[in-house]
This record gives sequence, structure tokens and C-alpha cells, in this order.
Amino acid sequence: MASKAGRPGAVRKTKKGPAKGTGGLGRRSLEGKGPTPKAEDRTYHAAGKRKLAKDRLNQAQAKAGGARPSSAPVAGRKPKQKQADDSEIVTGRNSVLEALRAKIPASALYMATRIEFDDRVKEVLALATARGLPILEVMRPELDRLAGFDSVHQGLALKVPPYNYAHPTELLEQVVSRGQTPLFVALDGVTDPRNLGAIIRSTAAFGGHGVIVPQRRSVGLTASAWKTSAGAAARTPVAMATNLTQALKAFKEAGVFVIGLDGGGTTDLPGLELADRPVVIVVGSEGKGLSRLVTETCDAIVSIPISSATESLNAGIAASVTLYEISKLRSARKMKKK
Repeated sequence: MASKAGRPGAVRKTKKGPAKGTGGLGRRSLEGKGPTPKAEDRTYHAAGKRKLAKDRLNQAQAKAGGARPSSAPVAGRKPKQKQADDSEIVTGRNSVLEALRAKIPASALYMATRIEFDDRVKEVLALATARGLPILEVMRPELDRLAGFDSVHQGLALKVPPYNYAHPTELLEQVVSRGQTPLFVALDGVTDPRNLGAIIRSTAAFGGHGVIVPQRRSVGLTASAWKTSAGAAARTPVAMATNLTQALKAFKEAGVFVIGLDGGGTTDLPGLELADRPVVIVVGSEGKGLSRLVTETCDAIVSIPISSATESLNAGIAASVTLYEISKLRSARKMKKK
């Protein structure tokens, strides 16, 4: 067998003779450019763009006075709704618009990049600009994080301070001073913010004057309640009672009738005689219903006739049906007096 040295083409032959060395340049070119940078360090990469957007948001929040800690939540982990300063994030175009129309104090407006403009978005921007409110344009993943990954923000979010609750008796005095017949809804053990939001919305729709929540074992006006109310929380006051039973007794002393909603009530809702009187409707939790002390305080326990195939109605629906019936009866009795 012929050796490799005798193989044709084994020796490179050139017309110019032996080639000169490169001084190590050829060797360095073969070494490459070093390790590949991390994805977040490459500005053209999606991770790098998110990092840049986050850095810009931190700078903008620092200028607006609402900077958050540098340790951001891990991606994919559900963040807390509450901010470090106990502020709430109101989300959704209707909710944000109603909050701005009602001149609710706010510290910043967040708007998604490349948001689809409609009349609501235009009015939101006009109101925020007129108030001198910082408008921060952020990427949608960052807006998802601010609003909560289970929230539908529709490209808008408003940072508002903690809700300023009214006092129940002061709220009652305001209604009486205007010469109106009081109509309130009180919640006993309702912990679902969506039920609270739905009740606020129904109270506004059917001429109610406010909602009363107890300080303990009850939901407060959170961002989720704001969202469910579709902006009605900006128009309908919410009062907080240190002790719900004592607050109801104070209402009774002021001439307000207290009616509780319960499936086993002795009074039917249709044709309710107390409808045109000053009334506070007490709604219990869906599981336990009204508490014992609240039940003993009520002037009447009212039930809503429903099909036997349905076990019960949730708090939001029960309050809505009752408010509608009382509103209808009040209107009908006013017409008869005329």
C-alpha cells in the first residue's frame, strides 16, 4: 500500500512558494468571539426587549413617585394585587374612564403599547392629560403583571390610592338631608369581590344610595370589585361599619326598616309592603346566609320565590332582584299617588 506522503495532492504546491505566517491572527479568528451573551443582554432578543421595557418602567415610576422594588416577581408567578403602598390597580376601559370622570385621586395611568383606540381610550387620555397625570406606556406582559394575570385590563390600568370609606350614619344623614327615601344594601359575610362589584352596580342602577360592608369577615373595595362594578363604584358610595349589627340598630333608630334576605323567610318579595319606606337590605353569604345577630336585628326576613330546581341565588343576584322589585314598587306607588 502506498504511504500517505506519496499520495497525489498531499503536498500543497503554490507558484509563490512557501506562504508567510499570519502572526497569530489566523489562530485568534478560529477562537471565535467568546461565549454567547445571555438572551436578556441582547437588545434584539425578546427577553432583551422585555428587560429594556422594565428598566424604562422603573425609571418612569421613580419619577412618578411610585417606584417598586428592584426585585420583580418571577415570570409566571401570580403577583399580589396589593402594591407596596396599598394602592389598587383599577383595570378595564369602563372602570378607568368612570374613575377619571369622578375625579378619583390617581397617581399614574398605564397604557399598553399599540393599544386600539376607541372613544373611551381617547377620553381617558384627554382626562388624564388635563389632570397632569403621568401616562406610562408599557409592554403588555408588564401590564398583565400590574393588573394581575387573571384580570382583563383591555390595555388600560389606573393606579389609585386605598378606597376612602364613608361612615354609615353620615351617609344616611346625607340622603335624608336631600329629602330622599333611603335605600341601602348591607353585606353580612360576603367575601367574594365580584359579588360586591355586582351589588354596587345594581345599587347604582336601581336608585340605591350606598352599600355598607362590615370591617371584619367581609370583602372590601378591591381592584376586582372595581372591575366588576364597571365603574359604578365611582358613583355609588361604600361605607364601612366597625360592627354591622350596631350599625343596623342605629339605622332602625333613625326610622329605617331592616330587611334580611333568606330562602326560608316568612315574607315574600313580590308586593313587599315596606318597599316605599326607608329600607336597608341585608344580604348574607351564599354558604352560611345571615348571621344570628343580624337575623335577630332585622324587622323582616324576605325570601325570593325561585324554582325548586334551583337551590339558591348568589349574593349578587339576590340583591339585584330585590333592588329591582323595590324600585318597581316605588315607581308604581308614586304613580298611584299622582
